[in-house]
Amino acid sequence: MTTTRTPPSATDRMSGRAWGVLLVLCGAIFLEGIDVAMLNVALPTIRAELGLSTATLSGVVSAYVLGYGGFMLLGGRAADMYGRRRMFLTWLVVFLVFSGLGGFATEGWLLLLARFVTGVAAAFMTPAGLSIITTSFEEGPKRNKALLFYAGTGAGGFSLGLVIGGLLTRIDWRWVFFTPVILSAVILAAALWLIKEPANQERPPRRLDLAGAITVTVAMLLIAYAVVRLEHPGQGWGWTVASFAGGVASLVAFVAIERRSPAPLVRLGILKSGPLVRANVSALLFAGSFFGFQFLVTLYLQELRGWSTLETSLALLAVGIDAILAPTLTPRLVARFGNTRLIFGGFVLAAVAYALFLPLGLDWTYAAMFPSMIILGLGFALAYGPLTIVATDGIAEDEQGLAGGLLYTAFQFGAALGLSAVTAVNVAVLGDGSPGAALGGYRAALVVPLVMAVLAAIVIASGRQRVSVKEARLASEEAIPAS
Repeated sequence: MTTTRTPPSATDRMSGRAWGVLLVLCGAIFLEGIDVAMLNVALPTIRAELGLSTATLSGVVSAYVLGYGGFMLLGGRAADMYGRRRMFLTWLVVFLVFSGLGGFATEGWLLLLARFVTGVAAAFMTPAGLSIITTSFEEGPKRNKALLFYAGTGAGGFSLGLVIGGLLTRIDWRWVFFTPVILSAVILAAALWLIKEPANQERPPRRLDLAGAITVTVAMLLIAYAVVRLEHPGQGWGWTVASFAGGVASLVAFVAIERRSPAPLVRLGILKSGPLVRANVSALLFAGSFFGFQFLVTLYLQELRGWSTLETSLALLAVGIDAILAPTLTPRLVARFGNTRLIFGGFVLAAVAYALFLPLGLDWTYAAMFPSMIILGLGFALAYGPLTIVATDGIAEDEQGLAGGLLYTAFQFGAALGLSAVTAVNVAVLGDGSPGAALGGYRAALVVPLVMAVLAAIVIASGRQRVSVKEARLASEEAIPAS
């Protein structure tokens, strides 16, 4: 059976105001990406100036992960229940205030507090922003174009943040915190003017499922904490196991509560959507592979090769090609091949990029590294945006915030899991600390991103196979004449 593709009509084009709303929301996801990337680059300088211990420095990163991962589901549902514009604006202000507080920090505890609350703010702001897009643009070409543009901007924020963070750190590391304050203020001013709450928006009952909110937040916090602790496998396995066990127990309690609640925080039936589940599982694996790879490359270039922060940032900049391709090339490929094929192709390219980096040596030139960087950027351009589309496609409007919360929870936990896994393998194989032993540790740890990318491809391919089988069955049924 052949299908005829019609060219985009005038109704598929977005108005000037729609572009304005999209640019504001893209600014917010760019802000979130650049904030994380700039801080990662500045950590060694912050440690030197404030005299932070290794545990406190690790906690600066972990605090954000705990806040982000722990409150993401609650944040997504809050957008559906209390208004997406209200949640977006409120938590954008919180993000602005506590990012500024981090810039004024003179003690480790204040930096930890600032990063934790900033993570919580991002957990409420990000799914609210995504759900504004999915409810403001009708399903189809308009929404796909908006989501792909949005995804490319977020990825571009992370890539550019590595370079900008390196430049700002040379001036003063506090500008890594003050720059997001300036960007937040600009985005807030534009959002107040452009983003409107739909007058006819249907919302779930406002009665808060307090028991569900508490149990799911506790579960996410404990599991996120346990995943972060995996980075140091030799330190306190008891606490790690206890955190996992407590998180799983809280998750079981949450499911039991939701089944009985007349107004559940999370309607469990949403998890019966095969495409949504596959998109979230593969997103978790894909994020884990990417962040694990980026972390290892950063360590390899700076600690083993002696490259500067700025040189490392520029080396990784090629991955940021997805910021250009996602809003320009990817929409055309989606229209031609569909989301699932593009996601699968992106995962395969990512696996190829990681495989090409496995034989890295002590004297590798950047020319030897470049193929992995550019292929990974292409893979990201193919997969990231379509994953966002699949994870929110066909979901009821009053659950779009929840769908966004699920997706970003998957991304965040995937990133934490990937970082912990590569760190654990690297430490286990490190040996005597000599350059040769360190290189062996990096090579062993690089297998983790490769495996995660392959698993992600298998997960998404299983969905494509089911769709193909279903299409074949329907075609055969149509071919049988009625008796």
